[in-house]
Amino acid sequence: MNFTEIKYERKDAIAYISLNRPAKLNALTEVMLKEWKNLLQELEQDESCRIVIVKGEGKAWSAGVDLSVFQRTKVEPGYQMWLDGVAIMDALERMPQVTIAMVNGYTFTGALEIMMAFDLVVAADEAKLGDTHSKWGIQPTWGMTQRLMQQVGKRKAKELSFTAEAISGTEAARIGLANKSVPLVDLQTTVDELTAKILGNSGQTIALLKDLYQYGSTHSITEGLAYEANYEFVNTDKVDTLKNFKKEI
Repeated sequence: MNFTEIKYERKDAIAYISLNRPAKLNALTEVMLKEWKNLLQELEQDESCRIVIVKGEGKAWSAGVDLSVFQRTKVEPGYQMWLDGVAIMDALERMPQVTIAMVNGYTFTGALEIMMAFDLVVAADEAKLGDTHSKWGIQPTWGMTQRLMQQVGKRKAKELSFTAEAISGTEAARIGLANKSVPLVDLQTTVDELTAKILGNSGQTIALLKDLYQYGSTHSITEGLAYEANYEFVNTDKVDTLKNFKKEI
């Protein structure tokens, strides 16, 4: 698969995707979203892939939708670029692999909406994140108001959206928008340490847990409890470990 606006690298069970328009702060275009969507949908079917990490080239993760896009097309329900963005977020939340956003720099608006669909977010302290819909007079349609409110609380979400002010990676971690933040020079090492911990555990169980958490985030607690209790699950990748655990008991 050939790419022009993203990069793809594979290291054993980890897939690395790099948003690759550094001169434009990795601003989202029709081409980038299509390439990103197609790759995620392919990786979703790859049983040898356990983790998908998305990072940005240069000094941004992504500055959001390239404003020039609005001059030639529409990024609203029913249009292809909107559909591709939704498909990316659906894949990130649905795929059995753990998805990690490695946020190195600027992350605004449409990119922030996509970032919130990742399982885990590790940000650089120096990163700047923000919702600028109100600054530009743009209607959010990729889930900004719903995911942001769910992740940081309603009042904080309103503050971020109403002011359009950027926050640091440090603040993003403090309010729950990121799992953690570290100095930029330590970002890669921190993500490597995180992936090592994940890879040491049952991939099948993690896929199960991901599905349970995702279901619970969009349903009532009563529905979520029933879904968990009635889930049919067969684990084969940690059977020996479980047998040894039982013997030790």
